[in-house]
Amino acid sequence: MRRISLSLVTLLLLSIMVFAGGQVLPGNVGRAILGPFADQRAVDTLNHQFGLDRPYLVQYWDWISHFVTGDMGTSYIFRAPVAPFVLDALGNSLKLAAVAFVMVVPLGILGGVLAALNVNRPLDRIISLGGLSATVLPEFVTGIVLILIFGIWLRWLPIAATWPEGAGFATQLYHLILPAMPLFLVLFGYIARMARAGMIEALDSDYTRTAVLKGLPWRTVIWRHVLRNALMPTITVIATQTGYLIGGLVVVETLFRYQGIGSLIFTAARGKDFPVLEAGILTIGIVYAVATLIADLSYSLLNPRIRLGVGS
Repeated sequence: MRRISLSLVTLLLLSIMVFAGGQVLPGNVGRAILGPFADQRAVDTLNHQFGLDRPYLVQYWDWISHFVTGDMGTSYIFRAPVAPFVLDALGNSLKLAAVAFVMVVPLGILGGVLAALNVNRPLDRIISLGGLSATVLPEFVTGIVLILIFGIWLRWLPIAATWPEGAGFATQLYHLILPAMPLFLVLFGYIARMARAGMIEALDSDYTRTAVLKGLPWRTVIWRHVLRNALMPTITVIATQTGYLIGGLVVVETLFRYQGIGSLIFTAARGKDFPVLEAGILTIGIVYAVATLIADLSYSLLNPRIRLGVGS
């Protein structure tokens, strides 16, 4: 309950920041919609219709009070409810994030475990250096390189992430593999390094030495004693990257022409469509808060001291 309360406070602060940020963006909503040559009276009339001439506190309360009931408002540009746009874009981003998640989490953990079991050996250096190098490269660089290799030269994968209407699961997955690769390369290094550090610490612990002295097989020591404790910090890293997988996809979604929530927020910011912008960012915040809460619960399951309130 304490975690949930803190999450709600965080979302409240995020809503205030998002609303305030929308107000300080340069430009005029009515002017952005009607164009630079529209009459000023028409611009003022449109802004009045949107309620943009009301006090900021009134605008914020009207927006947030409707948002908590599921009403995200009406888009300035499309003159339609915001919720369908945000939910459709969120669903698309969740699909892409799920593909990247399924790819990077097992392979990242496996890479960290193998690096720790071969610490200071060539395999450890290859995994650590390769993961670090992939992490520091921007997504648009790796994305372009992957498009050139797999989409143009080899022609193994489509360069656009948009699949035909009515496509099945296999077709959608086929179109999402290439956009998921830049995300995999960015996140692999983080997860592998955390798993490696946790494994090394667990391997040097007293309970591991005790298990070895008892005569337990090395495989049993790794599975029952080392991995359970080594993966606890990794779970936190995975949870923090979930928010990035959902909301930090602007570059990837733009590069691969994918209609996700990152692309939607970017389009809304350019068009001064504040209801879509604010609803999209706050939705990402909710997803991030839920992912963090799930990580905390998973952490407590792996560590009984956390669950029972024992220790620092």
